[in-house]
Amino acid sequence: MQKLREVLEQAQKNKVAVGHFNIGDDNILMGVFAAARELRVPVMVGVSEGERAFLGVRQVAALVKSLRDEFDFPIYLNADHTHSLAKALEAANAGFDSIVFDLSALPFDENVRQTRDAVQKLKAINPDILVEGEIGDIGTGSEIHATAPDLTKFRTTPDEAKKFIAATGIDILAPAVGNMHGLVQSMVEGKTKKHLDVERIAAIKKETGSLLTLHGGSGTDDDDFRRAIQAGINVVHINTELRLVWRNSLDASLAQHPAEVVPYKILPAVVEAIKQVALSRLRLFNEHAVQATSKSA
Repeated sequence: MQKLREVLEQAQKNKVAVGHFNIGDDNILMGVFAAARELRVPVMVGVSEGERAFLGVRQVAALVKSLRDEFDFPIYLNADHTHSLAKALEAANAGFDSIVFDLSALPFDENVRQTRDAVQKLKAINPDILVEGEIGDIGTGSEIHATAPDLTKFRTTPDEAKKFIAATGIDILAPAVGNMHGLVQSMVEGKTKKHLDVERIAAIKKETGSLLTLHGGSGTDDDDFRRAIQAGINVVHINTELRLVWRNSLDASLAQHPAEVVPYKILPAVVEAIKQVALSRLRLFNEHAVQATSKSA
């Protein structure tokens, strides 16, 4: 099985992105895993601090490892948006493949100091673990907002990115490039889409050469995704889209089976709905490789 770094470097070479999906329960995990297996593409699943508290840190690590081992499939586990060293160490000791050490709310210099210390301590536990750092502001929470906050003045600059990476030793950078956590109601209704600062992504990539993650991908325009991946994005996070389909498909299944009390008769529809969303995103993120394969066939 390839290490996660090798998978991301191969994605970078092929001009594709690895899909990262947050999993709040095992139905979301199974839907995402089924989609990745069908397309035969690597996938990352992530759990925030809240999701880890709900699922159990060692329990979710064991579940993902069992899928990887039993099916010999490249599925990797990420500790998403980890805001303290203690939580980061807990995930590393449980066997996570990567950790997003997110202190982006702190002043730049303090973010650098604490992130550098975290990198050293996490690598001491597992030299192969990937540590992601974050600068800029893309908002918080996978929520449905009435209106979009103005985050334009908090976008990451190429110079900041270069300094941060050099000073901390992180493996992956999560920049603020027009992305935003959560969705706006008009996006839920299909009236608007998020748009990315692709030129800024390209400039950060040119200045740093670093692996780059796009957080807050839900609701983003498909063509912006394509251009962002070509500009240097290597991982794309999707969360709110899955949470919406989880809720809507569960409501629909319960309505269709009002007298049913057996979970395994109610929940397959939820898993299938999650799978379809994950399939659409994974196809898009791997589109360039699929096209290249088709042309060479």
